[in-house]
Amino acid sequence: MASLYWARTDLRVHDNAALHAAAQQGPVTAVYLAAPGQWRIHGDAPAKIDFWLRNLRAFADALAERGIDLHVLTMDTWAEAPDLLADFCDAHGIGAVHCNIEYPVNERRRDGLVARRLRERGVALLGHHGAVLLAPGTVRTGGGDYYRVFTPFSKRCRDLLREAPLAALPPPAAQSVPRRGEAPAPTPLSADGFETPPAALGDQWPAGEDAAHAALDAFVDEAITAYDTRRDLPAYRGTSRVSAYLAAGVLSPGQCLRAALSANQGELDSGSTGVRTWITEILWREFYQHLLAGFPSLSMHQPMKPETAAVPWRDAPDDLQAWQQGRTGVPIVDAGMRELLACGWMHNRVRMVTAMFLSKNLLIDWRLGEAWFMAHLVDGDLAANNGGWQWSASTGADAAPYFRVFNPVSQSQRFDPQGVYLRRWLPELANLDNKAIHEPSAAQRKACGYPAAIVDLKTSRQRAIDAYAGLK
Repeated sequence: MASLYWARTDLRVHDNAALHAAAQQGPVTAVYLAAPGQWRIHGDAPAKIDFWLRNLRAFADALAERGIDLHVLTMDTWAEAPDLLADFCDAHGIGAVHCNIEYPVNERRRDGLVARRLRERGVALLGHHGAVLLAPGTVRTGGGDYYRVFTPFSKRCRDLLREAPLAALPPPAAQSVPRRGEAPAPTPLSADGFETPPAALGDQWPAGEDAAHAALDAFVDEAITAYDTRRDLPAYRGTSRVSAYLAAGVLSPGQCLRAALSANQGELDSGSTGVRTWITEILWREFYQHLLAGFPSLSMHQPMKPETAAVPWRDAPDDLQAWQQGRTGVPIVDAGMRELLACGWMHNRVRMVTAMFLSKNLLIDWRLGEAWFMAHLVDGDLAANNGGWQWSASTGADAAPYFRVFNPVSQSQRFDPQGVYLRRWLPELANLDNKAIHEPSAAQRKACGYPAAIVDLKTSRQRAIDAYAGLK
């Protein structure tokens, strides 16, 4: 019988564990579930959905070149998935469905219901770990638990990767089999309830595996060796800018790791400091994926540290809106938030600064910030976004200690000393000198129409420390 590849956030033909396994079994057909209602429930960004759909079209073309049809089944929410997939399998003579496992709790519940319905029809649902380097559950402490601290997790991952290096999986071979049923309809160009982002976003994030590998290759060839010194400078292109491709599965983490190792003569722990630093960032991504798999409560808006559920968050809608719109009067925070609104992306150092400002200086619930980021990020990924927010808010695994509160002015002065990033996103401050632009005076603010800071950094820092220190 034929096999079915169920495409998800893994829109690539290369190094795709589920697609590879399905093709090994014989004739393969592919299916993708478009569920706009579910995407709205998850708060996904229009820029992200647009990016998914553009990559879906490129993926369909790549599959078609190999004689594989991609069918898009449109539904409202995943509640419809069990019946639609079961009926599709009946109509196409499918004996087994292969998919790459997704670790958030809603996705796992969906898969459980689908597996049960398929079993009733005599069809197996086979999961593969194509979104991670190492399967969650295989990287454990000596006591058999999931790691909650990054450094020992990272060390154990490196040990396992040295013992069994990851091999690249080839794309499926071209197949020529009679089509069963109707030819697939064209992949959708848009989704109900999601406006189409400006064309400029498509230019910044071109779709397809070729574009993803071009971005990865450019980073490895031009910037990876200086990654350790330039990654925190938001004015410069010192980061990889492949996060959206990883989140949509157009690139695999294995492809990223192998590219880094190739640039470092195969070394995980020696050689270029820049390469080793980027490998560490890949392992941070892995850490957050494993946490999501090991602790389902993270998918349900719960802090990793239970005691931090009692933080007395402020109900301050005006402050929240000022933060969302980049009108807090703190230049580095406002620049980052305006970059997010304009580009669907924000530099990682600035993500930490803006997140800590919201959760510490404004003492506003980190979950509101997490949701705002997801509603705008083209690279929105639950594990990474949740992990980053809980790190900044000191509520997560191996998070910043609660008394660590970034001073956004100091961060700005340190990582954007010439004010290049600030001038890019805050044109009203462009004429200030390199010192004043980080913290304009009252007169300068009035002259250029820039607001006063909505909070005093020193007193708000102490307020946050006192709030956390009082937890039992």
